[in-house]
Amino acid sequence: MAIQSIEVMNVMAFQAQWKANHSNMRGEKLRKVGALWETFHLDFCDGINIIMGENGMGKTSLLKMIYAATQWSIKRTHSGKTKRFADFFADSLVDMDLLKNREKSDAQSYFEVSDGAHKVRYGLCPAGILNFDEWLGLDISSIFIPTTEMLSHSDGFLALNEKYHLPFDGTQVDIVVNASLPEAKKIPDYMEAILERISNAIGGTVIMEDGKFFVRKRNGAKINFSLEAEGLRKLGLLWKLIRNGLLEKGTILLWDEPEANLNPELFPLVVDILFELQKAGVQIFIATHSYNLAKYFEIRRNDERQVLYHNLFKAGAEISDGVEWMGKDDAAMGICNHSAMYLSELSQNKMMDADERLLDEAMRKSVGE
Repeated sequence: MAIQSIEVMNVMAFQAQWKANHSNMRGEKLRKVGALWETFHLDFCDGINIIMGENGMGKTSLLKMIYAATQWSIKRTHSGKTKRFADFFADSLVDMDLLKNREKSDAQSYFEVSDGAHKVRYGLCPAGILNFDEWLGLDISSIFIPTTEMLSHSDGFLALNEKYHLPFDGTQVDIVVNASLPEAKKIPDYMEAILERISNAIGGTVIMEDGKFFVRKRNGAKINFSLEAEGLRKLGLLWKLIRNGLLEKGTILLWDEPEANLNPELFPLVVDILFELQKAGVQIFIATHSYNLAKYFEIRRNDERQVLYHNLFKAGAEISDGVEWMGKDDAAMGICNHSAMYLSELSQNKMMDADERLLDEAMRKSVGE
């Protein structure tokens, strides 16, 4: 099962706005100007969705909304065990109004996630979750990998959090829980191949003993997880999730900034692994600031590898190729998106602009010298 779309009204950075149509799934430009969308709306592909944009554009918020919705679909987490939406953003956030868009704090605020056949809507109001009866029981498996590396904090973490409510949000707690689960008795052969590639990169495998994680090196050494390079810890976490059988067909993987603390020479490995997971039936959502990482997906995909880029930016800027995005009020403009199959087709692509400015500056420096 794949998530097909999300709609957001006045939650966090997102607010009602005027907006032009975006590219369709084949990447063809739709140039109709001024189509009114009352809400922020984003359509996803079944493969790899790469969400980009400047800081404050809501990339992580979108991932957390999707993750919250998938968690609400799991029947065993019902009856008081389902996390409140606020828990995925901050520990013990009591005032839900803080999650409303500041410019629209008195307006209707909600987000809606759909798999194409079902949908769930969460309102930042007493109504709470709507359409819950049709959503609960879909049991959509999902994994959220936060930017913050958590396994090095695992010693006694879950017990302490249960008793003292440590200052970590729900996604950070959940990743420790998922990594701490027992390993699957058997995993598919193609997963074994992925594990081998990661193992080669980290020089061993990841084990858990007495509540602590270690990397068991191929020479027999056992290295405390916190003593490994942070980029390798990120790969080690991915190894453990796969070995625990948590990234199989039908799962949704949401990964916030995979490139953080990762040496760029490992980008091709991460991209290849994610393509293999996509081939296995995992739908993937990535939030990134890295042009190089995003470009590797474009270069290495083929007809079997589905990638869709989603660029988030502030409304009100005039766009090239005859497409224009407009805000009702320039002083209170919302977030817009432009989706395309290729990076070069994206409007307002500040990440690409920054890369080009660096190349221009390097060229001027070279010519000047």
